[in-house]
Amino acid sequence: MTRLPTRQHLFGVALDALTMDETVERCLEAVRRGDRIEIGMVNAAKLVNMRRDPGLASAVAGCDLVLADGQAVVWAGRVLGVRLPERVAGIDLFMRLLAAAETAGVSVYLLGARQDVLDLMLGRIAERFPALRVAGSRNGYFDDSEQGEIADAVAASGAQLLFLGMTSPKKEIFTAGYGARTGAHVVHGVGGSFDILAGITKRAPLAWQRLGLEWFYRALQEPRRLGKRYLTTNTAFLLMTVRELLRRAASATPPATPSAGSANRSH
Repeated sequence: MTRLPTRQHLFGVALDALTMDETVERCLEAVRRGDRIEIGMVNAAKLVNMRRDPGLASAVAGCDLVLADGQAVVWAGRVLGVRLPERVAGIDLFMRLLAAAETAGVSVYLLGARQDVLDLMLGRIAERFPALRVAGSRNGYFDDSEQGEIADAVAASGAQLLFLGMTSPKKEIFTAGYGARTGAHVVHGVGGSFDILAGITKRAPLAWQRLGLEWFYRALQEPRRLGKRYLTTNTAFLLMTVRELLRRAASATPPATPSAGSANRSH
């Protein structure tokens, strides 16, 4: 895979300092040139989990573009002197690429979610993007042993963009192991975006998104499943940021030099 420029490092992870417009253009350029881009998205929870899961960390590190999906990541970068121009939310990139694909006549494949959710989403996409070329689709419930067969089905469809509506680390592992085999020029893991487009899950209002509270809005919708998880990972992320800030401050402080008097007394 070709490494792209403009990379910044945060918590030991290489992130691409790109705007949404620049990201969309990179993806369309990959289609035009016949290149391949695998996209990794990181938020606070994923950065915490990457420290606990070497396989997930390796899969993300192997992506051609690694983007700040969470507003907390952008804020942490600012505190730590790492300039990320803006949040590039996975679902917003998904929608932008669908619109661009419709305009450019680029074909897409949609892989993920339950079959009923996938069917609802496909119906809504057909209404919103009537000229979009959907090369194929499949639900996200399959055994690991089926991954190669599914990748071959995507390749046979001729899809140029592949969207994975799966949770982490399943989508990262599939991308790392079979992204190239799908033949898609762009592979983008969009997480729970299929549920949102299908109308199963509501997305936070824009004001909540700007305040970095989208995670809290989701937790309110599914408190038993997400409440403890978000509380744990967000606390861990805050501690990571504070520790890194203290570490950098300590390394920037020059060591104290002994005074002339203390030097004389030492003899």
